[in-house]
Amino acid sequence: MSERSALLPAEICALYPALRALPESRLAALLADAMLLKMPAGAQVFSEHGNCLGFPLLLDGSIKVVKSSTSGREMLLYRVEPGGSCIITSSCLLGRSAYSARGIAESDLRLLMLPSASFDSLLADSPAFRDFVFHLFAERIAELMQLVEEVAFQRLDQRLAKLLLAKGPTIQLTHQRLAEELGSVREIVSRLLKGLAGQGLVALAREHIVVVDAAGLRRLAAGDQ
Repeated sequence: MSERSALLPAEICALYPALRALPESRLAALLADAMLLKMPAGAQVFSEHGNCLGFPLLLDGSIKVVKSSTSGREMLLYRVEPGGSCIITSSCLLGRSAYSARGIAESDLRLLMLPSASFDSLLADSPAFRDFVFHLFAERIAELMQLVEEVAFQRLDQRLAKLLLAKGPTIQLTHQRLAEELGSVREIVSRLLKGLAGQGLVALAREHIVVVDAAGLRRLAAGDQ
């Protein structure tokens, strides 16, 4: 659902300090032109090959950005949290192109959608906003390069061990969700988890995993076993 933004400028500026440098009248006009969107968990925020309608400023919730293959497999590229935004959206706006991935609400969302004209104007006139956008590009590109390196050069069991350590000590995720984050399939991840359980590194239960031997997982993640 959407409605005209009735947000206080202080709420926006607290999450997005780059907008603090704008004159009050400019910020008020920006908010008046924007739309406040509310989406439930599981909703599709944007679709692959869909048109980009504006620049999102996330206020509440989390968005996962995923890339799908023709076989139906998915890989998590990155997440957008409050105070951040989506570089694929920025790329679409800058290049006047369609989306190359999907955005899905991981929890109930509240976001402010700036029209493309407002995005263009801010990018041209506000050095602070321009720095914010290109700093996001730098951060996300570094994350994606790390993801490419892991996929290309690390075994899947190493990547799984690293993911479990990052989310532990208790991980309340299905095997399917873990597979999506790793860009694999559920059957392979389930088999690897059973192997880790057999080594005493984790304990498995319905829809959650407990890290039993963190030191052992760290050795596996480093390729030492």
